[in-house]
Amino acid sequence: MTEPAKHIAQGDFLLSLIPQKHPFVMVDSLIEYSEQHVVSSYTVREDNILAAQNLFMAAGLIENMAQTVALHTGYKYYLLDRPAPTGYIGAIKKAEILRLPQVSERLTTTVYILHDIMDVTLVRAEVVCEGVLIATSEMKTALAQQV
Repeated sequence: MTEPAKHIAQGDFLLSLIPQKHPFVMVDSLIEYSEQHVVSSYTVREDNILAAQNLFMAAGLIENMAQTVALHTGYKYYLLDRPAPTGYIGAIKKAEILRLPQVSERLTTTVYILHDIMDVTLVRAEVVCEGVLIATSEMKTALAQQV
């Protein structure tokens, strides 16, 4: 019998780490964190704004990957005891959606930090559902300039 995954952040604490708010939250747990990667999970809800006809749309998968990047940034700033900045998707490269998940399926998203220079981060993301890879992408995110 395997142990359940330990969660670093859920609920209100998780929401404090990302700029998105309901109904546009596409992550529900931070599972792993390191400087080089982050793992989140999300159970697709029927009332999700990007779910239709019992499926989580491709835009939802892309947003899930981007919010996982935001979790990485937010948790890094939390560990530094600094407020997390807002970030934006700057570019999406090589996005591939292999299957759309159904409502109530659980996604596990892993983001690998490839480069993080001058508030621009290049990542590779993978979304797994029921043990099967269903989406991948490379994306560039940028942090908003602090005033």
